[in-house]
Amino acid sequence: MAIETAYVLGGAVVGFIVGLTGVGGGSLMTPLLIYGFGVQPHLAVGTDLLFAAATKSAGALSFARHGLVPWRVVARLTGGGLLGAGAMLLLLAQVGTADPTVQRVMKATLGVMLLLTAAATAYKVLRAGWWWRSQADRTVVHTAAPEAVQQQARWRAGPLVLGALIGALVTLTSVGAGAVGVAVLMLLYPQLPLARLVAADVTYAVPLTLVAGLGHATLGSVDWALLGWLLAGSLPGIWLGSRLVQWAPVALVRSLLSVLLTWVGLKLVLS
Repeated sequence: MAIETAYVLGGAVVGFIVGLTGVGGGSLMTPLLIYGFGVQPHLAVGTDLLFAAATKSAGALSFARHGLVPWRVVARLTGGGLLGAGAMLLLLAQVGTADPTVQRVMKATLGVMLLLTAAATAYKVLRAGWWWRSQADRTVVHTAAPEAVQQQARWRAGPLVLGALIGALVTLTSVGAGAVGVAVLMLLYPQLPLARLVAADVTYAVPLTLVAGLGHATLGSVDWALLGWLLAGSLPGIWLGSRLVQWAPVALVRSLLSVLLTWVGLKLVLS
């Protein structure tokens, strides 16, 4: 029973940090499963993908209720993401997720993705300033550009190509739909307000992580019992973190997370 309690507490801590800072749960949960609980990389990735699909669903519904989701953007990215996820799942099915070489590639790629997430998190802190304590970066930024113009991609093939790349990386590592996804959206849709960029990123990540997670389940790389314990802790954790965000020193928390993700990323790359 002690290990189950540890899983619940781990899920609660990750959920609390996600609710407090908005940092992607995959960046925290997958390393925790590998180094904190000794879970094999392929099981950590597969389990975390379904964990992400469940936790991001609540955020996507909230954004949809407030009318912030740019559905045309989500549809384009989802199409590319699912193609990339499908291709990666076919490759993993051929090679085998438990293959030692696949395990090493997963760990190294995960490390690179964590380093990218750490850099994006640090940039956000520097951009917002050390005095930032609230959800200022989630505020809707109004623009004079009409909706149709906002949702025009700078590069027409970009949503398909970059979406497929993200889909493949997410399927391989469970990380990338957060910080990397927002960066890609900012590149493709520079006229889209920040709040709608975040809403698009969270919303398209739901079908992507769900399909990738179910694909991993068919390959035997999901620990269903572990998933249940993690969700039992994370959902209350997210609720609590989201309630405390307006009083918390978000910049300080994100700075510490950036340092932690850098350390874990380097450890994964060099191991």
